[in-house]
Amino acid sequence: MKKLTLTVLAFAVLIVGLAIAADPINATTETQGIATTTGVVVLGTMSNSETVVMTASTMDLRDNPPLGAQGEGLIPGVNPNNLWLNDPEDPFGPQVQLPERQAVMSYTESVLADNGYSEFNEMQSMDTGNKVVNQDNFKSTEQFDYVSFEDAMGRATTSESLLLDLVSQGSLAADRFICPFATGDQGFIPPYCNVYEMGSSFTGSQVSEITQANTNFIAKSADVPTEAAYSVGLSGTGSAAAWINTHVMEGRTAAYYPEAEGNYWAIAFWNYDMNTGSFPYESLGGSGFMQGVDLVYKEKTTASGVIEAFSKSMAIQDAVRRL
Repeated sequence: MKKLTLTVLAFAVLIVGLAIAADPINATTETQGIATTTGVVVLGTMSNSETVVMTASTMDLRDNPPLGAQGEGLIPGVNPNNLWLNDPEDPFGPQVQLPERQAVMSYTESVLADNGYSEFNEMQSMDTGNKVVNQDNFKSTEQFDYVSFEDAMGRATTSESLLLDLVSQGSLAADRFICPFATGDQGFIPPYCNVYEMGSSFTGSQVSEITQANTNFIAKSADVPTEAAYSVGLSGTGSAAAWINTHVMEGRTAAYYPEAEGNYWAIAFWNYDMNTGSFPYESLGGSGFMQGVDLVYKEKTTASGVIEAFSKSMAIQDAVRRL
């Protein structure tokens, strides 16, 4: 008697914030849009691979790290985490020291099918313009079906991964919100350092699979949440895996001291717990902001054998104003 093993897996993961407060990158004046559509039906061998990497910054990303701009003549050790400064009339030359935000989005995909019957369809789009909450800067939808030839030891292997890395030295809430009731933390959106990765893989002799990945991280204001999502659903014979890895570090605003006169303005930050930052300028080491959250979340689901159903859906929303 033939033995049949049935595996049914269904998981959903939603990562939403504690004190999570990402401020998306605003678009450059000139934007780009890229879209592709692919369809393949073949007896034999097929392959498909894609790589997307985008880095966006509110300042010049060519000098990162470290984040932030520094004019000549500034005191060593005073960085944009301690002191935000604009002094265009300094007798030793203009001094500018501003906070910076940077986002990195990465997507990789690979399909290799050998000695079998394959059907492959995909739609990809990339847009670097400002997005609202129900739009995406990147989106991928893929459908893949494969059955190996019985006498040829055929096999199919797929892998897919989406990553979003968000870093900021803080920003003024008044400059980043449209909503009149969104005041930030003492008038600031504090620094953060958040990274999210999610994806899936499969290898086996037959599979029917569909995946979707999407993310938005470019917006005109901080009212729009930064989001990333990934889902996979498949059945077949072989080994499947899906995962999510996150590390979230969020800041809080401690003490700060504003100063302005004419075209000159400065904001000094002091972390009174660690006695670091600028108070009012003599303590130079460390950051003037506090770290309020350190969150590590990891999850991975695997299945091997005759897989009747395998599905996993993951989503994050990283924002000052979450929906």
